Amino acid sequence: MALALEEAKAAAARGEVPVGAVVTDASGQVLSRAGNEVEARHDPSAHAEMLALRAAAADRGEKWLADCTLWVTLEPCPMCAQAASFFRLRRVIFGAYDPKGGGVEHGARIYAAPSCHHAPEVVGGVRESEGAALLRTFFAARR
Repeated sequence: MALALEEAKAAAARGEVPVGAVVTDASGQVLSRAGNEVEARHDPSAHAEMLALRAAAADRGEKWLADCTLWVTLEPCPMCAQAASFFRLRRVIFGAYDPKGGGVEHGARIYAAPSCHHAPEVVGGVRESEGAALLRTFFAARR
């Protein structure tokens, strides 16, 4: 999670919403890492999770990441939660909960939906206060 928090801080420094993500394999080796790039790419799908998942799959030359874990500083939104399912991740570990925009423990609850074909193991609240503080600081500066 420390690497994901580093990515979130770098995203904030670029003017992006401070969310960072890292994909690791079964041995814990980092396959990819990314921060949000929505503003830079002019792409609303350029969330940290999406970028990290795509990069890990491309690096491996595979579409499935079945032995992998996604570490992300904020509860994934429905788009990113569904992507984690489509990549068939083994585990999703996130930091801060997102009652307004989350798609795992809140909102759409993607993995609890009967239409979900693959539900990864989920662990929430890992270094939650650090991820939440980055977001609070970021948005407070813009209000």
